[in-house]
Amino acid sequence: MIELHTWNTPNGRKISVALEEMGLEYTVKPVDITKDQQFQPAFLAISPNNRIPAIVDPDGPDGDPVSVFESGAILLYLAEKTGQFLPKEGRDRVRVFEWLMWQMGGFGPMLGQVHHFLTVNEADRSYGLQRYKKETERLYGVLDRRLELMEFVAGPISIADFACVAWAWRHERHQVDLAKFPNVERWYNTLMARPGTKRGFEVALS
Repeated sequence: MIELHTWNTPNGRKISVALEEMGLEYTVKPVDITKDQQFQPAFLAISPNNRIPAIVDPDGPDGDPVSVFESGAILLYLAEKTGQFLPKEGRDRVRVFEWLMWQMGGFGPMLGQVHHFLTVNEADRSYGLQRYKKETERLYGVLDRRLELMEFVAGPISIADFACVAWAWRHERHQVDLAKFPNVERWYNTLMARPGTKRGFEVALS
C-alpha cells in the first residue's frame, strides 16, 4: 500500500485525486505544515526539499521500495506505474507534459502568491496582491481558451487535469469567479462529478 505523506493543500489534493482515479490503495500520513513537521528528519529522508506531498511505494521499480517527492514527479510516476492517464507515445503524450509543466510553473506558484498576500496586513500587501491577482486572472484565461478547444486540458483526461483541478479547487480563495471563465467552469464541474476525483477531495489529508 502506497504511503501518501501530505497535508490539505492543492498540491496534496493532486495526488489524492490521482490515487483515487487510478484505483490504487494508499494510506495518508499527515504532515502538519502548521507545526513545521515537514522539517523533521524522517520526512526529509523522503522529501529533501521539505515540501509536501511525497509518497513511499513499497512496490517500486523492480519490486523494491521507492520514495518520490514533488507533485509533478509523483503524478508521472503513478501514471507510468499504472499505465493510466498518460498516453504511451505521440502528440497526446507531449500535450500532457506541456500542460503539467504549465500548471507546475504558473497555475500553482502564482496562485499560491495570491493565497499569501491575502493573509498579509492590508498596508503591506497592495503591490504584491495586485501583481499576483492580475497574473492569476491571466492564467485562468489561458486555461479557459485551451478548454474552449477540447474537453480536457491535454485532449483525453490525464494527470495534467488532476494537477490543474487541485488549484482550481481554491478558486474562491483566489477570489476568482468561475462564471467569468465558462470553459474552466464546465471542465471543473465535469471533473468534480467524477467519483474518483470526488473521493480524492473528500479523503482526510490533515
